[in-house]
Amino acid sequence: MKKDWSKLKAALFDLDGVVFNTEPQYTVFWGEQCREFHPEQPGLEHVIKGQTLTQIYDKYFTADGLAEKQELITRRLDEFEAQMSYDYVEGFEDFIRCLRQKGIKTAVVTSSNMPKMQSVYRKRPEFKELFDEILTSEDFERSKPDPDCYLKAASRFGAQPEECVVFEDSFNGLKSGRAAGMTVVGLATTNSAEAISPLCDEVIENYINY
Repeated sequence: MKKDWSKLKAALFDLDGVVFNTEPQYTVFWGEQCREFHPEQPGLEHVIKGQTLTQIYDKYFTADGLAEKQELITRRLDEFEAQMSYDYVEGFEDFIRCLRQKGIKTAVVTSSNMPKMQSVYRKRPEFKELFDEILTSEDFERSKPDPDCYLKAASRFGAQPEECVVFEDSFNGLKSGRAAGMTVVGLATTNSAEAISPLCDEVIENYINY
């Protein structure tokens, strides 16, 4: 690895676009929903990337009778996530095992909920063994870009912000890690390296040779 990890206690990972290369699948799902409910906003599925489900609903599905569609979309999303492919970002498995061999604690810090995670566990039974902690939306009072989630993860390990590194791909997630006062590594899996670089200490395409 390029980085000197000797002063770091914890590596904190977002899930989609960081651990799993799932963002192209979500683009397909949200493209279908947006074309059905917001045909007047072509490309909206790209605008909402990295936002939590609550944030998407609050901004785009509350007015003009769309609030009643939230239950339908949630049901569709649960069904979609149960059938998704959860393929790791290139090099991730070797990278995280290397971190753990060095004694660095690892955690997933995701806005995904427990129903989604149950789908992950079914498809990837080894997943829990890769992490010391898994924090989901049920564990946080405030969503990204608020730093609450990453600060809670650090506290699980008794680590200070400067002892943690965050791996993120979305703008809200990157802002969250930055606001928490942690080192931020951006994955250019969802947005371009040029777009996310102002919010990162470092940008990588994947974990190969990192």
